[in-house]
Amino acid sequence: MNFRKGKGRDDPEINLIPFIDVLLVIVIFLMVTTSYSKFTALQITLPTADADKAVQQPSEINVAVNPQGQYAINNVPVSSRDAAALALDLKSAAQGDTQSASGKADPVVIINADALATHQTVINVLEAARLAGFDKITFAAQTSGHK
Repeated sequence: MNFRKGKGRDDPEINLIPFIDVLLVIVIFLMVTTSYSKFTALQITLPTADADKAVQQPSEINVAVNPQGQYAINNVPVSSRDAAALALDLKSAAQGDTQSASGKADPVVIINADALATHQTVINVLEAARLAGFDKITFAAQTSGHK
């Protein structure tokens, strides 16, 4: 046994090289995973166009869907439940529209689905519009202030 009297203990030596390596890895990880919101929040000025508004508005076919899965086309209830029969109803509604018969473009199908309507009933309307050959489809919604 070596007992030293009078001499102090050796201070433990801390090796800083592994500590610096770990810190560099963390810095690189943070640099790679950081999203640069500065680039996504650019202030841009969108281009403007001085075109006249369309003189003729496209004709519309309003399809309402209630929570029970019943359909109404232009406020007229229909008994169709599948997409093929609903497509025939959409075609007859488009032909019955005097505006679309005057040579205007295809009508816009507006889907007014209740918030509690099933997903399948809305998909049936989309499929019926596709089968009827109508490619302009939109959804009607109300703002959150109107309940």
